[in-house]
Amino acid sequence: MGGQVTNGAAIQIKGKYAAMVVCWLLGVGCLLPWNSMLTVEDYYMTLFPRYHPARILSLAYQPFNVGTVAVLTYNEARINTRRRNLCGFSIHFTSTLLVLVVDLASSGKGGIGPFIALCAISGAFGFADAHVQGGIVGDLSFMLPDLMQSFLAGNAASGAFTSGLRLVTKAAFEKSKSGLRKGSADLAAAGIQTQIDEQDEEDSKKMERLSHAELLTQNIDYAIGLFLIYVLTLSVFPGFLSEDIGKHSLGEWYALVLIATYNVWDLIGRYVPLLKFVRLKSRKGLMIVILSRFLLIPAFYFTAKYGGQAWMILLTSFLGLTNGYLTVCVFTSAPNGYKGPEQNALGNILSAFLMSGLFAGVVLDWLWLIGKGW
Repeated sequence: MGGQVTNGAAIQIKGKYAAMVVCWLLGVGCLLPWNSMLTVEDYYMTLFPRYHPARILSLAYQPFNVGTVAVLTYNEARINTRRRNLCGFSIHFTSTLLVLVVDLASSGKGGIGPFIALCAISGAFGFADAHVQGGIVGDLSFMLPDLMQSFLAGNAASGAFTSGLRLVTKAAFEKSKSGLRKGSADLAAAGIQTQIDEQDEEDSKKMERLSHAELLTQNIDYAIGLFLIYVLTLSVFPGFLSEDIGKHSLGEWYALVLIATYNVWDLIGRYVPLLKFVRLKSRKGLMIVILSRFLLIPAFYFTAKYGGQAWMILLTSFLGLTNGYLTVCVFTSAPNGYKGPEQNALGNILSAFLMSGLFAGVVLDWLWLIGKGW
């Protein structure tokens, strides 16, 4: 009898770790296509120097992302989450292929036509991400916190992976006549992924549950916290780090190194809460830390103006570390104490506020250009 219990526990543990791996892969797949485009900003800056691609492409992404997730969150109780996720991954796959098609069709010559096409593809990425992020976060919200942490870590891992691959491809093709284009094409190809199927969801959404308004009222601090985390992050990354950090000894590698640094520390930050004694659970404590993080704005401003590249790398590391850490702390703390359907709805609501923060941050990022001309 004791042996059967031991075997059952071992199977349960193996199942848990297998689920964590699947959630991590889903997290990678959610943002890999978009990060593939994001980490070749040096190529787009060379191809479209007049159009501020580091800022415009992000701005094209966000309205479709926020608008779609708002509609899906409002109707989440009537939507089949499995189909929603499959739709999102299918659009990701198709849009990633189109990035390569646009580059091949234009022969890497730039111009307003290819740039508009890339903006449209960025919008498609935002539309797809709204389907996938909210859907998976909603489903994972009523499961184990470890599964949510694995999914969020996978999100960050996609950025670290694409940044690392971009550094490799840039080094490999740096002396080639069309090195930037070749490296970017290789990275886009790496972002192409297959559709990932999921298990059918239980038909539990028909149970009696709190309304969206009631859930938001009870968790308004978590929602505002996520909004503020990403307002700050996206007001600096990637636009400011790509265009406004001056000239340093790293030359054209500088922006790539900063973006890679952010992505790596964002990934590390999402694993830090696994250490239970450093996971921040206090609602008041989370808000204090989130608000204190806005001191990074003047820190980045004065470092870009007067500091060296070592200080900028240090600040960027802290930006990524705190972004990943606080994201996991909020998402793993908020859904506790609710029924399954309510946790699903709350996960969607929090995702909507996160993406709204992304949008607001991208818009505010343009303020760095005040006084610099166009």
